[in-house]
Amino acid sequence: KKFVVENSQFEFKAPVEESAEGTFSFMSKEFSYSANETLQLNLSIRTDKVKIDSKLMVTLYNCSYGRSDCSLCLAAHHDYKCVWCEEDGKPSKCVYEKLCHAPPTNTCPHPKITRIEPKTGPLSGGILLTIMGSNLGIKAEDVKNITVADKECLFKEEFYSVSTRIVCQVGPMNEPKQGQIEVDINGKLGKSPSEVLFTYQKPHPSRIRPESGPQAGGTTLTITGTNLATGSKKDVQVSVGSEPCNVTEFGDEIVCITGPSSKVEAVRVTMNYGGTAIGVPQLFSYSENPTVTKFLPVNSFSSGGRNITVTGTGFELIQSFSLVVHAERPEAGKMNLKSFVGKLVTRLNETTVVFSSPPILEDPENYNITTIILMDHYHLVVKNESHSFAYVADPTFENFTDGIKKQVNKLINAKGSNLNKAMTIDEAQAFVGDEPCNIKTLTETDLYCEPPEVQPQPKKRQKRDTINNLPEFIVKFGLREWILGRVEYDTRVSDIPLNLILPLVLIPMIVIIITSIICYRRKSQQAEREYEKIKSQLEGLEESVRDRCKKEFTDLMIEMEDQTNDINEAGIPVLDYKTYTDRVFFLPSKDGEKDVMITGKLDIPEARRQTVEQALNQFSNLLNSKSFLINFIHTLENQREFSARAKVYFASLLTVALHGKLEYYTDIMRTLFLELMEQYVVAKNPKLMLRRSETVVERMLSNWMSICLYQYLKDNAGEPLYKLFKAIKHQVEKGPVDAVLKKAKYTLNDTGLLGDDVEYTQLTVNVYVQDGGTDSIPVKVLNCDTISQVKEKIIDQVYRNLPCSQWPKAESVVLEWRPGSTAQILSDLDLTSQRDGRWKRINTLMHYNVRDGATLILSKMGISQQPEDNQQDVPGERHALLEDENKVWHLVRPVDEIDEGKSKRGSVKEKERTKAITEIYLTRLLSVKGTLQQFVDNFFHSVLNSNHVVPPAVKYFFDFLDEQAEKHDIKDEDTIHIWKTNSLPLRFWVNILKNPHFIFDVHVHEVVDASLSVIAQTFMDACTRTEHKLSRDSPSNKLLYAKEISNYKKMVEDYYKGIRQMVPVSDQDMNTHLAEISRAHTDSLNTLVALHQLYQYTNKYYDEIINALEEDPAAQKMQLAFRLQQIAAALENKVTDL
Repeated sequence: KKFVVENSQFEFKAPVEESAEGTFSFMSKEFSYSANETLQLNLSIRTDKVKIDSKLMVTLYNCSYGRSDCSLCLAAHHDYKCVWCEEDGKPSKCVYEKLCHAPPTNTCPHPKITRIEPKTGPLSGGILLTIMGSNLGIKAEDVKNITVADKECLFKEEFYSVSTRIVCQVGPMNEPKQGQIEVDINGKLGKSPSEVLFTYQKPHPSRIRPESGPQAGGTTLTITGTNLATGSKKDVQVSVGSEPCNVTEFGDEIVCITGPSSKVEAVRVTMNYGGTAIGVPQLFSYSENPTVTKFLPVNSFSSGGRNITVTGTGFELIQSFSLVVHAERPEAGKMNLKSFVGKLVTRLNETTVVFSSPPILEDPENYNITTIILMDHYHLVVKNESHSFAYVADPTFENFTDGIKKQVNKLINAKGSNLNKAMTIDEAQAFVGDEPCNIKTLTETDLYCEPPEVQPQPKKRQKRDTINNLPEFIVKFGLREWILGRVEYDTRVSDIPLNLILPLVLIPMIVIIITSIICYRRKSQQAEREYEKIKSQLEGLEESVRDRCKKEFTDLMIEMEDQTNDINEAGIPVLDYKTYTDRVFFLPSKDGEKDVMITGKLDIPEARRQTVEQALNQFSNLLNSKSFLINFIHTLENQREFSARAKVYFASLLTVALHGKLEYYTDIMRTLFLELMEQYVVAKNPKLMLRRSETVVERMLSNWMSICLYQYLKDNAGEPLYKLFKAIKHQVEKGPVDAVLKKAKYTLNDTGLLGDDVEYTQLTVNVYVQDGGTDSIPVKVLNCDTISQVKEKIIDQVYRNLPCSQWPKAESVVLEWRPGSTAQILSDLDLTSQRDGRWKRINTLMHYNVRDGATLILSKMGISQQPEDNQQDVPGERHALLEDENKVWHLVRPVDEIDEGKSKRGSVKEKERTKAITEIYLTRLLSVKGTLQQFVDNFFHSVLNSNHVVPPAVKYFFDFLDEQAEKHDIKDEDTIHIWKTNSLPLRFWVNILKNPHFIFDVHVHEVVDASLSVIAQTFMDACTRTEHKLSRDSPSNKLLYAKEISNYKKMVEDYYKGIRQMVPVSDQDMNTHLAEISRAHTDSLNTLVALHQLYQYTNKYYDEIINALEEDPAAQKMQLAFRLQQIAAALENKVTDL
């Protein structure tokens, strides 16, 4: 047979020849590859077009790479057989020995010196000299001797670099001298050329400036003299007294920054060159630190720009002034410290300095503000015995009505609030166009100024925006300007003589007034009657609205107080890690709670269990091969019948199977992500990435976030989320809830709003639990509650200290009422239920006439709790109950036109009336929103605040997205915002917000779920950059939080910005964090079950996976297809010849 050797990377192919000795060889072509010193070449062997697996890996070596001289060439590893080739007529170079057609040289030319650093040194020596050139030896032992200006230089072996660099420590010299450098490399001498000389010289410092500075240090000290640029910057040290002076500039003048001193004294300045100390003739005096005796004014608006005059002592010592403002939230501490620096400073004299206050945050009242004067290195807080310098929020101005102010009485009035809180009439400025408007009065709410006599022209930059060429009115406080509108001058000219004005104006006015009086007297009586009628109607309406508002407001205040107390007392039932991951990963699957991953039950015969478990462990090892897993995922995703639901389920199985190696899982996810990103970028649709979970990797990301954020949920975000859930549940249960329609009086969802004014009373019932002790438990219920609703409220209260999963179900308990000596079992439907045609009303406490303070007994369902004989259903009654089961109602009865026998016209009117009433009750949404607002805000703040704890996974993944955007040259901030939003808020937080039972041991009622959906939608709206244009036709849910959305949007923007500015999380730190999660929780998960379920996909697409593995060179090399066949044979109990 004939064999062929080939390589796909370089499209190389060559026949294999067999020699007489039985050895095989082939002739390779010349490879052109200059990117590296070595090249790993993977060779495969074919015969008759059949590829034979081979592990033939050849390392090619490029001798000339990075080896430009003889010494570098001969220093190459001897296995590569590189020689320094000197052929006639060709430049000498480093080549493979067989490519040199002349005898190779074993010895190198004389060393060559091209450059030295530094070029000067002190007479005492002691500094390091770096000599650069070529052929400076193959190894450190080759360097025999070094002389500098005929003086021996001590070789420093640790800094040696083959052939190119020698470092030595110069010796002392008696007098200034200049000379060449000479090196001895194995007996071959090399001298520096005449232009490369080293000079021994003596530095002479003569003066310092300034001659004094503050004790705190920070003075920029300049030393002048001759030969100060001796050695290099690292060779010179300066001391002021005993304190080091940090050298910042090195040259003909040495510049350093003084350190602090504990005493007020004059000290000596010393320079040290290579171990020799040289004193400066002048002394430097440390003086007392500056002091501040007075500052005016005492506050500034947050936009800054106010001139602060500071008086004190010692200012002449200071070279650099700045005003620094530190702001920190009281609850966040130093982690949330923000600083603002004002550099605009005017030094009036030795005792007075004027600072311009820097702009800071818009809401200074929410921060602790500290203002500091930074003088060189000295910090001084701006305060006196009575107060500190303060910042106040900027004033607000009202824009002119319709944008134009008529200039009357030669004064212009601007209205606002807090105008003089941090501003005086002398500092404030106002302009009409380009010309100043002279301010006459400034109060808390009004500014009056006198404009120029003649209407000025508008500012040139505003000319295009003006109407009729009117000048704009501008108010300037410090750095901030307000444009309130435009000013229109009264241009009418009063040139008409007075003797004409009287007859032309006064006489017609008198006639008009007389006519008006006559008309008024005729119409007055009729108008008065109409007015009285309308007034009466308005008073009635006003009284009705007032009563309603007062009632709602009172209810709201009481509920807020009760609610906060109740929630603060409750604990937080966070699920354990396994239950949490089961619910997040598998509860949404088609089997729900019965999914095999949640039950953990594998249907395997006991006789085969050990074999199957061994095979699954081998399959686990196979999944830990990156080549196999990437091929596995790609093959599945290429199958048409591999649906989106299957991808989601597959990714969740993979997450559990690889949980023991989350670092590896993250690496796979990253690799797949890069492929996915490439697809979207090539298709020029990067914004669409991560919109859904249509690929395995997108679901892998969801699960990765869920895993990495569990501890964060438990320690930080869990409390505000749980309080929000409890607040909604508490609020919903405060009012009536229709058990059939699933609608409530108190909700955030307009579609779930109870569109009727149901009368109800709150009752407190005393509940005794059978076998639960002798004490009764008071429970608050409503008299309109169904019996099942009452049971749920009782269970909620009685078992509140147990996890919800351990509570009995409402249908498994019996509720018994004992109004006296008799007892009555309460149920939703029985013979006493109210009937009307085919309709039957569910029983309530009101139906049974249960009163406030009643005694109820709760017991487990049993034979003894069956109804009494006189209450037994007759067979016909029971049959009727079953037949009409879907015709029950609770609080609001649906309109049934057939049963009620109403005409079509009457039905339409009824519907219109119902709709109108529903819209009236929409104000309840506002009431509920107001009650819950603090809880909603707290949750948003807990998950969207980069100043609090940010999970490392979030920082790590956001940085990864930023890196990829930069790599693909994506500069559109919207795209990066969408990626981050789709990867964290919409992928994780919205899911947890809509499903609190994923993280807490709670039951989420449909009515509570409806309100959570509104908050989740608000959260989603806050994360988008698109503006939501609201109108009267917008959904009530959107209108409800319209005002807060803009604040929430800013929170999201600030959150992303804050994360970007955080210290990066390294791959090592992230892997350590992931390894800790794996170690802590992997043992509790159903890993074997996940592997078994994953194998089902392998079995289903077996042929396609085997083909993909056989076509992949890396998979061939590791024999992955063969290993999969062995696992398949073991799992499926097949006999195989492999």
